[in-house]
Amino acid sequence: MHRVIYFIVFLGIISLSDSLKGQEIISLYDGIIPNSKPSIDREVSARNKDGLMITRYVSNPTLIWYKPAKVSDIHSAVIICPGGGYGALASSSEGSDVAQALSKLGISAFVLKYRLPDDLIMVDKSIGPLQDAQRSIQLLRENAKEWNIDPSKIGIMGFSAGGHLAASLSTNFSQSLISNPLKTSFRPDFSVLIYPVISFTDSLANKGSRDNLIGNNPSEETKRKFSNELQVSAQTPHAFLVHASNDSPVPVANSIVYYQSLLKLKIYSSLILYPGGNHGFGMNNKTTSSRWMDDLKFWLIDNKYL
Repeated sequence: MHRVIYFIVFLGIISLSDSLKGQEIISLYDGIIPNSKPSIDREVSARNKDGLMITRYVSNPTLIWYKPAKVSDIHSAVIICPGGGYGALASSSEGSDVAQALSKLGISAFVLKYRLPDDLIMVDKSIGPLQDAQRSIQLLRENAKEWNIDPSKIGIMGFSAGGHLAASLSTNFSQSLISNPLKTSFRPDFSVLIYPVISFTDSLANKGSRDNLIGNNPSEETKRKFSNELQVSAQTPHAFLVHASNDSPVPVANSIVYYQSLLKLKIYSSLILYPGGNHGFGMNNKTTSSRWMDDLKFWLIDNKYL
């Protein structure tokens, strides 16, 4: 399959982060982007006061591929969905930094720069991010041989609102929101959900994420439809979840109810709860000497993804 692949070779593109040098940026779609309106490209990336790269106004989605050292070996792959409340993307702390760590484990890591919901660029903003997630796994499976990826070992990973997107793909993979002539499976083989937004119910929702994706006054039916703990089925992949108990923007109960829904169907998963850390700690929860990336490594080994 022909794909448009760009190589970062000059300093003019490093606004996305110095860490992207030498990586490949893969255009998600050839030609017209589904569910899009004609619009100007307003995308901007800049570092915030904490030095973290933040990307906004994404209308042209891409995958940024971080290859493992031995690219000739067939290996697992993980698609990473940064968080940002469906209004921005934490491109470094929940994107490139994580991808580099995974590639060092021998995994092909792909940071998904997904479209952010916006009525100016989308016909239906509520499905735009999920379309991009479906397309990303479709691309990996259909190019698995060429890219030395094991098509039965492709996971989805998400942080915060990116965790909602990852969980949405894990529970809504049977309904195709994009063209799929080869009937390629959109189902991830596993999911990694870090302080994820799971539920859009009033008691658990992160209101900013919910408002950005489905509007300010969604119906009860719509809230339930986008609450992933209510969409778990026997085919939902097992998950590795991490959350801080004192998370104020995204209550820890989001991870707990998803884990319980998986458990009811005997989809045995892993749930790590930290007493502190609040929200958005990325790979480093400074309140503990424990590192969830170490636990994830052993979970991947135990499940034969490494």
